[in-house]
Amino acid sequence: MRIPFIKYNHQKHLNELAKIQQNANSYRIVYDAKAYRLALLENIYQAQHRIYIVALYLERDEAGKEILDALYQIKQQRPNLDIKIFVDWHRAQRGRIGDDKTQTNARYYYQLKQQHPDIDIPIYGVPVNRREVLGVLHLKGYIIDDTVIYSGASINNVYLHKLDKYRYDRYHFITNKVLADSMVTYVNNHFLPFDGLQRLDIAEHKTRKQIKTEIKALRQHLMDAKYQYTGDADNDVLSVSPISGLGRNNQLNKIIHHLINTTQQKIILCTPYFNLPNILIRDIIRLLRKGCQVEIIIGDKVANDFYIPEDKPFNISGGLPYLYEINLRNFIERLQSFVDKQQLIIRLWKDQEQTYHLKGIWVDNEWVLITGNNLNPRAWRLDLENGILVHDPKQELQHQFIQELNTIRDKTTLVTHFQQIQASQFYPKNVRKLIKRLSRIKVDRIIKRLL
Repeated sequence: MRIPFIKYNHQKHLNELAKIQQNANSYRIVYDAKAYRLALLENIYQAQHRIYIVALYLERDEAGKEILDALYQIKQQRPNLDIKIFVDWHRAQRGRIGDDKTQTNARYYYQLKQQHPDIDIPIYGVPVNRREVLGVLHLKGYIIDDTVIYSGASINNVYLHKLDKYRYDRYHFITNKVLADSMVTYVNNHFLPFDGLQRLDIAEHKTRKQIKTEIKALRQHLMDAKYQYTGDADNDVLSVSPISGLGRNNQLNKIIHHLINTTQQKIILCTPYFNLPNILIRDIIRLLRKGCQVEIIIGDKVANDFYIPEDKPFNISGGLPYLYEINLRNFIERLQSFVDKQQLIIRLWKDQEQTYHLKGIWVDNEWVLITGNNLNPRAWRLDLENGILVHDPKQELQHQFIQELNTIRDKTTLVTHFQQIQASQFYPKNVRKLIKRLSRIKVDRIIKRLL
């Protein structure tokens, strides 16, 4: 059968992407946050050569302390172990909203270093832009020896289910030396040589103004930075491809666009925030009109990490889950005819007071993207993002991907009509007032781009 040109063009980009051959027996998916924390600690304690941690943040709470204590312990036992930690520079120097501003993560790193004067575990802050709202380090991946541990989760009590609450994500353990080397080389080549990179485990930090030129140079460099590796796999074998991106026309954005448009039968997308870039909305509508099935799994507004219960003090960030829900209701109403035909499947994830942080794409039982990219305008333009594209033409990992999806769906409700989504006139009074004010001055559009 002759493949239409537009389809062939998208497929061509995926076919030509350099791929690293992957052994199916060396790829493991963990299905809940608590098991992920235990597996992460197990890998840390078994490390022989290197541990590189890249995350948005490493929190000064019980889970963060547990991870850092494990790192200091293993470094003391094996002094030659190469350990480096990279987190977002801005996020590390502010507390969570409402916390004591002096008790920051960076302050904790310094205190911990003072307690271990003979052990050097550098913790670096990466400033992706001059202000946090304009871009953060959203790169993911921990490299322990030759294993890449990939999740959208940062390190704190909720992400690692240390106490009673959890934030649900994806948890992939990929043992592959070429992949691991490429991710270590990325941070060594694209972070460490630049003066914008700052040690956080020190007493005093430079101000944003003092390093504004260095931050600009680092961001400019990162917009062109890519993972370096030699592809050794063709399109007939199980493979993985690491991809990074910063800025509107970056490689990761392009791959996501091509991946969606290669769909022949079914695509599944997960995102915690329903705020898709316009290009992805158009891609989805194009697939529906072609007769493909599209399933989207989104967190219910109460499962959003910005959600504020009605009995708690309200602030502007608490309006975000409602703005995203308005987006979703409008989207379903616009495409209700496809929902009626069960061609567009919408699922809302909710588990009491737990939160949802899942992102990723599954296409035709052949391609799977694991990523920290929220598939929103902020990820598309401002943050430094990455992902690993898995090509599984022989369905060698299919049983694990099916179990992962079934576990996700287990806490979801199927939406069969847009009226199942709460209309804005029934929102709490303070939310209605905020949305009306934002809409009147059109600030809601700006907020959706930035958060």
